[in-house]
Amino acid sequence: MQTPYGTRHNAVEAVLCDMDNTLFDFVGAKREACRCVVDYLGTGDPESLFRQFLRGIHGFEDHENIRDYMSDLGVYEERTFEVCCGTYEDVKLSQVEAYPGVEETLRRLQDTGISLAVVTDAESPQARRRLEKTGLIDYFETVVTPEVSGRRKPEPDSLLYALRRLDAVPARAMMVGDSLVRDIAPGKHLGMVTAFAAYGDWREGSGADVEADIVLAEFAELAGHVGIPGR
Repeated sequence: MQTPYGTRHNAVEAVLCDMDNTLFDFVGAKREACRCVVDYLGTGDPESLFRQFLRGIHGFEDHENIRDYMSDLGVYEERTFEVCCGTYEDVKLSQVEAYPGVEETLRRLQDTGISLAVVTDAESPQARRRLEKTGLIDYFETVVTPEVSGRRKPEPDSLLYALRRLDAVPARAMMVGDSLVRDIAPGKHLGMVTAFAAYGDWREGSGADVEADIVLAEFAELAGHVGIPGR
């Protein structure tokens, strides 16, 4: 049986968490928002709209993806576009709910004295809205976004910024995330313990030649890996 990292000499003193699809099902919320936009338009396909956000032409959350989709369908109109963007944001936020066991696990980590931070590529206002909606924001001492650190993952800047804010060294810290490329690889590069949130990995083949120290089937398993006894 794998030895919990928290029982070793270099006990985990800080945990950095990715946010979307690690703490809650963001892709599910996004897909529902796309469905509601298509319903409002009365034409199109929700999955096709979702794929617009994956093209890499605009950002993963950029409303220009909706504009392009409407233009492709031949239904673009400025006022309709504004309503679609509002619908998209409202529905997406309403659908965001913490995965089972997340809040209890964060509370147990916090009660044990482990410092917690969020490290996300979401924009700061979006990150805070989602963390407030899920009731998780008060568990984290800092929320690090690209506006704060200056660079997006997989560059290590956001992780390093979070470690400084928590006054933690990589050897005593853990990075938890659903992306092998954007979360696990930079964590390993810095010498952190890495925990892959496999339950949130929605991508079809990451192509990453990297292995996490820990693979989580659910977030609640994290407690055992930092040496907190089960209940």
